Amino acid sequence: MPKKFMRFILGVFGAIIGSEVIKAVGYDTGFSWEQIDHWFTSIQFAGVVIGFLIGFFIISYLLERLLQLIINFEHRLKEISWKKIAVSLLGLAVGLLFGILVSLAFPIFRSEGVGEYLGILINLIFAYLGFSLFIYKDKDIIKLFDRKMNDYEDLYGGVISNKILDTSVIIDGRIADISKSGFLEGTLIIPEFVLEELRHIADSSESLKRNRGRRGLDILKQMQKEPYITVEIITQDFDDIQEVDSKLVKLAQIMDARIVTNDYNLNKVAELQGVRVLNINELANSVKPIVLPGEEMNVKVIKEGKEDGQGVAYLDDGTMIVVDEGIKYMNQKISVLVTSILQTAAGRMIFAKPKATKQIV
Repeated sequence: MPKKFMRFILGVFGAIIGSEVIKAVGYDTGFSWEQIDHWFTSIQFAGVVIGFLIGFFIISYLLERLLQLIINFEHRLKEISWKKIAVSLLGLAVGLLFGILVSLAFPIFRSEGVGEYLGILINLIFAYLGFSLFIYKDKDIIKLFDRKMNDYEDLYGGVISNKILDTSVIIDGRIADISKSGFLEGTLIIPEFVLEELRHIADSSESLKRNRGRRGLDILKQMQKEPYITVEIITQDFDDIQEVDSKLVKLAQIMDARIVTNDYNLNKVAELQGVRVLNINELANSVKPIVLPGEEMNVKVIKEGKEDGQGVAYLDDGTMIVVDEGIKYMNQKISVLVTSILQTAAGRMIFAKPKATKQIV
């Protein structure tokens, strides 16, 4: 109904414009109730009818197409990062600069008449070439500027950036304690498609997955209540992309944000596409206390190792300690000497041997 009413209004405006156009060209016959039958056969009436039809059908159609074009442009604009827009404008400016220099170098482009139009044409050609070349090489140019910006940040202090949380790091739970401690600055962004994945996991028929999903939702609720943690939920989505990880990378590129995760595969994919990643597992490994061979520590052997006679113990931070001949001290707390340390992708492993046979009470 509103659409039909708007088309009628446009038709009325078209009829008024049609009548005024007829008056402007000198065919105004005037309107009077006494000669209304003659007015209906006049050129002015024909102008009114044609104007109404143009307004009702053509103008309304053009406005609908224009509105659709604006909506599509806005949708496309959301998928374009500000860096790409800046690179395209820079290419346009460089192209125009070269066009002006060429015009100044050759007098023919400054002469009156044809020369003026040739100068405009040269400027347009160079502007198009600069725009196209910079768009074609946008990734290389962005990487160059990012490298320079990172060097600047290293010298004068970094800029606080937004952080996008993925599903795995929310379920993991350590992100809440890290944020509360103040080591993670900036706004923590939760896309709605990540929330949707969390809800899907929380509604799973498998009890383990269901508990993990509910744990993630509880952690988000806890973080929202913290006064010193800024959590923002955004609705932007990418209907043409199915994978959640790909959506996260795309969103990070558009927002120039960093992804916080503990997913190894997402970490590598994001880095390949130029998105900076904060990996919680790497942070945990980095803050573990440094242990040197020859140091002494007290541990409790809780299970058998892979090799014969080995026992396995754990530090409070989860670091595995493999104790030679530790099977003899199962479920006992003993003093051990560190013999070597092995750093793996999964974390750090410490190898040790018993210092004494007596149990520590």
